[in-house]
Amino acid sequence: MTLSSSRRGFLAGSGVAGLIAASTPAVAAARVPSSPIALVPSVPGAPAVPILPAVTARPENGLRLDPRAFGAVGDGVTKDTAALQAALDRVAVLGGGEVVVAAGVYLIGAVRIGSNTVLRIEEGATLQGSPDVADYPVTQVRWEGKWTPGYIGLIWAQGETNITLTGKGRVLASDAIERRIEASTGLRHPCLLEFVDVKGLTVTDLFTRQNDQWSIHPVYCDDVIFRGLTVHGRADGIDVDSCRRVIIDQCRFDTVDDCISLKSGRGMEGFVIDRPTEDVTITDCVFIDRRWACIGIGSETSAGIRRVLVERCLCEAAHTFAIYIKSRPGRGAFIEDIAMRDLEVRNTGYGFLRINILEGGKQDQFPVPGLEGIPTIRNFLFERIKVVDVPVLVEAVQIHPDIALDGFVLRNVSGTAGRGITLANMKNVELSSIDVSVYSGPRLASDNVSGHGLEGSARLVPPDTPALIPASEPAYALAHLPGRPN
Repeated sequence: MTLSSSRRGFLAGSGVAGLIAASTPAVAAARVPSSPIALVPSVPGAPAVPILPAVTARPENGLRLDPRAFGAVGDGVTKDTAALQAALDRVAVLGGGEVVVAAGVYLIGAVRIGSNTVLRIEEGATLQGSPDVADYPVTQVRWEGKWTPGYIGLIWAQGETNITLTGKGRVLASDAIERRIEASTGLRHPCLLEFVDVKGLTVTDLFTRQNDQWSIHPVYCDDVIFRGLTVHGRADGIDVDSCRRVIIDQCRFDTVDDCISLKSGRGMEGFVIDRPTEDVTITDCVFIDRRWACIGIGSETSAGIRRVLVERCLCEAAHTFAIYIKSRPGRGAFIEDIAMRDLEVRNTGYGFLRINILEGGKQDQFPVPGLEGIPTIRNFLFERIKVVDVPVLVEAVQIHPDIALDGFVLRNVSGTAGRGITLANMKNVELSSIDVSVYSGPRLASDNVSGHGLEGSARLVPPDTPALIPASEPAYALAHLPGRPN
């Protein structure tokens, strides 16, 4: 490994506060599937390439309905929920078709989409969320890895197949609904778009703006495509939650919390249900994060996360680290086969990459006990990364010594950083072709790390090892009620 140093001071304006405006990304437009990821022979297993979503043909019957024919006004004052729902229901019972929303501002509460339905929101059309939470039914929703009562999303579906949202229009939440949890009841506030157990979901080209709750939340969904979206909000952008075969492509994010977050449940509930997030491909996206990370993996990982590929993305700003992989003892399961390449990273408050498997996120009321509760982490690859004045290049020391990270490759990295690389409790490490100017401290410090490219590493004092999580008393059962969100 080669890390160069520089006499010049670290730029004071490297954080998010120094961001004036998002620049145009120099990201490729190609969308061909990536070739298999080749790793050096010393790494026992290369990250597996994600499986791409299956595409199922939707029945074509020529049906196109306009909500105005069902009484919608589109004046931004009259509530058009019933009219829009009537059009969606009519399409669903007739076997599928399109509901086309023409120009106007349609004030709506929650609406549900049926199978084989296209909701087309045309340019000049806005679906504006109601400020009244009574317009959002209370049902079981997933919130930070647990099923709990809450308000369903503004546009939602459950147990359906072949759903599409598209068009050049806008979907906006009401700013009158503040905070993520309703203080008086403990109910989770509504997401903007929420899909539960949907097979075949496509969302393209829309502009979305959310309030303090998550923007787009697919749960238990298979074969999902998000493409060409502009996602603004005061919380997470897209939360992929126990989903399979997902593409997020050519999307632009400006969010207060994680732009993209990958999750799979928290504690014994997620561990027992055992619905991992797997086969996720993220390509050609631009990220501006104002409170946490551009891409977060975890911390709700209790069913596992695997086969994730991120390519050709611009991390324009991150309040903490551009990439943040996090979990903790008590989650169990695994994070494996993670590959990220051809990234440009700048305007970060803390750095490029952090891996924290000791204290990421909230501890659950019913954690996974013992050694089984320590997440298994393996096969991480980061290559062809350009960093611009990141405060820290890599911080990956909060890893449990009893379950070391097996397979960590960092190669072909260039740019400038305030501080270098810190690693702990890893094996089969490969560091190569790292040409990064580091302004202070050791270029590399490590403890209990084996592999290649570690020559000249300074001695690192590792963090304290937490005690194993004891079994809950009484023992966990799915019948346990979640209680108020913690």
